Amino acid sequence: MSRAIYAVPIDPDTPPARAEVVNFLKVDELPMGISRLFVELVGDGLASGIRVPVLVAKGTDGPTFGITACIHGNELNGIPVIHRLFRELDVSTVRGTIVGVVALNVPGLHLKQRGFIDGTDLNRIMPGKPNGSIPDVYAYRILERIVDQFDYLLDLHTASYGRVNSLYVRADMKNTRTAAMAYLQSPEIIVHNPASDTTLRGAAMDRGIPAITVEIGNPGVWQERYTSGAYEGVMAVLKHEGFIEGKARRSDSAPPVLCSSSSWMYTDRGGLLEVFPKLVQRLTEGEEVAIVRDAFGNVIRRYQAGRNGIVIGKSINPVGQTGARILHLGVVEPVEGVMRPRDCGLDE
Repeated sequence: MSRAIYAVPIDPDTPPARAEVVNFLKVDELPMGISRLFVELVGDGLASGIRVPVLVAKGTDGPTFGITACIHGNELNGIPVIHRLFRELDVSTVRGTIVGVVALNVPGLHLKQRGFIDGTDLNRIMPGKPNGSIPDVYAYRILERIVDQFDYLLDLHTASYGRVNSLYVRADMKNTRTAAMAYLQSPEIIVHNPASDTTLRGAAMDRGIPAITVEIGNPGVWQERYTSGAYEGVMAVLKHEGFIEGKARRSDSAPPVLCSSSSWMYTDRGGLLEVFPKLVQRLTEGEEVAIVRDAFGNVIRRYQAGRNGIVIGKSINPVGQTGARILHLGVVEPVEGVMRPRDCGLDE
């Protein structure tokens, strides 16, 4: 009879760090230094609270910079970015307050899924509702109980299951503050995207909080090659905005490709999908990008790029029903009125 083999902890007597449970994040009421909190947003069917883990580094008086991760429960790369920031941060040098929300969608994380308990995408229903279904209330309270404390927001994402992303940013590039935040990430691609939508970023911008979305790799894993770059981007913004000491520097990598917009291509027939282009590859209109085969290996569809562009993300799941995503194509066109690095006080 076989027996299960368990890992042996090195130090089994070390308890987890203790955290205070609160209903609202209230930065002004916290002591200087590092605080660990659980912000309770809703209750489950047995009256236990669903609580969001939050790290706070409070220094001298000043604004509050918020960093959020995992509003999609399977998008995990933001978590080690926040952990590293608070592990290495010298809070005695912080001006203002830095908040790291480790995982916004706690139920989705436990279920290893993108959506909330019932599958609802929290990043498509912002700003939520004070009364309504549980995802509506949960979304509303993310803003009311946490995000309304922020003066800046970096929302960290990844691709979703079955897809991969380049390192890219969504930001309003006509806004000086959000453009600077975007450039300081040193991404491969920036998509100019005014935030008048139902995302967390859009809800924050509607409240007057400069916010950008940072896409840092692939779902369901921690990828050091992506998270280290994202960490450097976070540090660059914190330095630029004066939260920590030091000169903000962008990486020496190639300047980001600025896109005026972007959109996904979809299949019109189900089958076995093969997508050809690589991430960040430039495409020309009419170039073949994918094929779909039937169960016997016959090619039943061929897909071409509908216009010139650059590959931001793509499907890697070969099993695609009708309406499956093929690739995310960025449109590389000039945008009148966008900020350049020099307009944001950054070196070209």
